[in-house]
Amino acid sequence: MTKMTTIAENYNNIRAEIVELLKTARSTAARNVNSIMTAVYWEIGRRIVRVEQGGERRAEYGEQLIEQLAADLTQRFGRGFGRANLWQMRAFYRAWPEGQILQTSSGESISPLVSNNKGGDSSTVSVLASHFALPWSAYVRLLSVKSPEARTFYETEALPAGRGPLHRAGT
Repeated sequence: MTKMTTIAENYNNIRAEIVELLKTARSTAARNVNSIMTAVYWEIGRRIVRVEQGGERRAEYGEQLIEQLAADLTQRFGRGFGRANLWQMRAFYRAWPEGQILQTSSGESISPLVSNNKGGDSSTVSVLASHFALPWSAYVRLLSVKSPEARTFYETEALPAGRGPLHRAGT
């Protein structure tokens, strides 16, 4: 009977360890996906702003650009790319511009992470994702805070202990 008890205990122990391992992996994967999508939304906002600034009639062109992108991206990728979301992505980039996220805590600029190519280099996206410690929904909520100083304060308060605003590289 002792041998059967030992086998049952061993099985219960290994099963519990595997369950914890899988829960940790799933949680980590979800956080990584969220960071990557947040970085992609920032990059979409950056590209929209860059194209708008190249246009002569910015406001009118921006409206048309957002309308067309919303229709095309929604058709291709489904939910999540409507007008309101694209305006939020644009606002996200404007509230957290490159100079702010591509800088170390000592104030030194780091090399640009975002390429000007048309594709989406996965290593670039991964590096950019490391600069966003909060989920997309938290940044959307922070967009309603008009003062940059207040927004930084609330962002810092929302971060896990030991992480600075935007989890800047080099900090």
